[in-house]
Amino acid sequence: MAQLLFDGELFADYFQIYLRDENYPDLPNDYSAAAIATRMMVGPHSIILHTPRNMKTPIRVEWSDAPPVADFAAWQHVVDSHFDCPTGRLVLAGMTDYEPKAARLTVKAGPLGVRANFAGLDTISKDGLEGDDHCLVQLWPGGTTPGANVLKLWR
Repeated sequence: MAQLLFDGELFADYFQIYLRDENYPDLPNDYSAAAIATRMMVGPHSIILHTPRNMKTPIRVEWSDAPPVADFAAWQHVVDSHFDCPTGRLVLAGMTDYEPKAARLTVKAGPLGVRANFAGLDTISKDGLEGDDHCLVQLWPGGTTPGANVLKLWR
């Protein structure tokens, strides 16, 4: 059973939300078209999620003791990876959020598996301001997927 760590909205300024170990501020910086198309950039201690809108984005983060089963019927885009979280404390924020006030999530210290699930990608208005998009981030101990491994691609 998954434990809820965060359920709310974050401002995805520059179409990005990040999740990183509290003591490691460096974020991935591969802004190639291929990296952005996966909707996840991965660094040693962090990930950046690429959202479909430069607006407030509903996001939910869950913790499981084992890798969750992928639900391809419920999600339009699914991507897996892993990163290290030596402190067991994660910072979840939009790129321009005031980080001291950003959400802090407690997880098991060590390598983390991460899956980002996106839905509502086909609901984005032509001007990119409105939509019913949302994201579920699933975390678990371990994880060995190098880079961003797209399990289901939405274009």
